[in-house]
Amino acid sequence: MTTKVEAPSELKVSKDRRMLTVAWPGGSRDEFPAEMLRVLSPSAEVRGHSEADRKTVSGKRDVSIADLQPIGHYAVRIVFSDGHDSGLFSWSYLSELGREKEARWQGYLEELQAKGLKRDR
Repeated sequence: MTTKVEAPSELKVSKDRRMLTVAWPGGSRDEFPAEMLRVLSPSAEVRGHSEADRKTVSGKRDVSIADLQPIGHYAVRIVFSDGHDSGLFSWSYLSELGREKEARWQGYLEELQAKGLKRDR
């Protein structure tokens, strides 16, 4: 069961468009590199419809955030410079990703290595 998470008080994209800062009510903050958000997108394209369908996305080291599009009171669509825009980043997913950031990134890097893929194109 997903816990309801309050909407961030601020979403801010860095000047170089490569970092998203999420400010949460209560004062905590999470920073997410655009590359991480792209490769861990909650979209069906990346996650698949089951664990067996999950795709390892590579070659996104240089991706940036082109746009943020609010979706109701529960999520944001992130449009990336490579055209990917089908992931809806709910507040609960961003909160979870913030808590598990290091472990998920390490898992992604290990998966790339095991599959012989690279972060660069």
